Amino acid sequence: MARNNIFRTKSVEQSIADTDEPRTKLRKVLTAWDLTVFGVAVVIGTGVFTLAASTAGNMAGPAVSVSYLLAAAACGLAALCYAEFASTVPVAGSAYTFSYVAFGESIAWILGWDLILEFALAAAVVSKGWSTYLAQSVELVTGSHLPTTVSIGGVAVDWPAVLLVAVLTTMLALGTKLSSRVNQVITAIKIAVVLLVIVVGISYIDPANYSPFIPPSAAPDAGNSGHNQSLFSLVFGGQTSTYGVFGVLAAGSLLCFAFIGFDMVATAAEETRNPKRDMPRGILGALAIVTVLYIAVSLVVTGMRPYTALKSKPDGTKATMATAFADLGVDWAATVISIGALVGLTTVSIVTLMGQTRVLFAMSRDGLIPRQLAVTSSRGTPVRATVLVGVVVAAVAGLSPADKLEEMVNIGTLSAFVLVSIGVIVLRRTRPNLPRGFRTPLVPLIPVLASLACLWLMFNLSVLTWLRFLVWMVIGVVIYFAYGIRHSVLGKRQRAAEGAGGADGAEAPAEATDTPSPDAPVRG
Repeated sequence: MARNNIFRTKSVEQSIADTDEPRTKLRKVLTAWDLTVFGVAVVIGTGVFTLAASTAGNMAGPAVSVSYLLAAAACGLAALCYAEFASTVPVAGSAYTFSYVAFGESIAWILGWDLILEFALAAAVVSKGWSTYLAQSVELVTGSHLPTTVSIGGVAVDWPAVLLVAVLTTMLALGTKLSSRVNQVITAIKIAVVLLVIVVGISYIDPANYSPFIPPSAAPDAGNSGHNQSLFSLVFGGQTSTYGVFGVLAAGSLLCFAFIGFDMVATAAEETRNPKRDMPRGILGALAIVTVLYIAVSLVVTGMRPYTALKSKPDGTKATMATAFADLGVDWAATVISIGALVGLTTVSIVTLMGQTRVLFAMSRDGLIPRQLAVTSSRGTPVRATVLVGVVVAAVAGLSPADKLEEMVNIGTLSAFVLVSIGVIVLRRTRPNLPRGFRTPLVPLIPVLASLACLWLMFNLSVLTWLRFLVWMVIGVVIYFAYGIRHSVLGKRQRAAEGAGGADGAEAPAEATDTPSPDAPVRG
């Protein structure tokens, strides 16, 4: 019976047909160029402004450029799979929607729950990076130290991160959107800052700073139980994943955070004029551009300063891209970088919050979480979902340490990449004649390699991160069986079809549901 079928799938045709509903139809205005710029705008952020220097100082040393390359290779394989899905199923929701088509509802729910973790924590990490650069900018411009934490009830709160999320959430709830032109201007500023680092920084490179390229493994901290080292190093006898080969591999897993964004490009498929052609170009083009920029910046930053000078301070303050210039007395460059990073990270925060809201909206529209969250205002904005996301992200950003957030984002991202890659193989076998705008080459080899590469990177994350992730997944499974399976719109359609004498598992028209569509704008 359909009511017990946790693997019921939503057909590609039904998914696409739902996008033509007049009350929920999105405008198709984006081109391949818009998508490429969008991808670069999202990806160029914390990954280059914050992670390049701190990861070199704390984990990989000068070999952080190799770590970037490893992360890019794994993400590139997954991007080929995303390109096929986004051009074949041009519907909002990204990996959640793809899984609903390929694997069925229960797996789609798990992946949607996973994406909630990924996008929410990504927004929190970016907000904390913004807070760091705000303090640096104030100190470089005025010479005054700006405390970024305030004690509330004995709890330290990162107030700039909370303030940023609150302001951006309010903007999004009011219906404020980034136009393509504004997005291009801000992206141009970010790229200009990155090019500044490369061009100006080259003259300050000391080749001696590249030696040793892979620093020797650090001794484990006294009393370290192994929970904070990578699972890979723990299994294969490494005492630590700080420096050494294990450190380079663990850094590659961490730096996957630098590349998340091309999956957010996939969420715009429904708004693309020609998704079959433009989505692959936008996803792959953005990934190629940022990979070159990331590797170039990492080589310059580690060439300017010894990796030991880029370690985090005892108070937890991390080195950033501006740190290398400030340490050499190039204050004007450090100031430009800090201000440019503030502008750039603001854009990343907006897009990440929007991506989180969109996934939540898609899941709510399907009834897997309360459909009231999908109700839109007169401005066409899902205010309830936006406010909920903003409150959660602000709390996480204000109270949690950034390094733990980064690893949780990565394990969520990589697990989504694994499922999407496998989904390409599944859909090729179940729907071999489905029109595809882009076909991942060498199937099943590329999807299998993508899955293995992402699993390997996940294996390099810390044991504690794995434990937290498993707890999050268990909570998601409980919520699905307690709520989602009974309120699923697809399930209601199938039950209505059965009641009308239709074939088991057939999809009934949307009108057959016993819950009115929440997608129509409401006044007030």
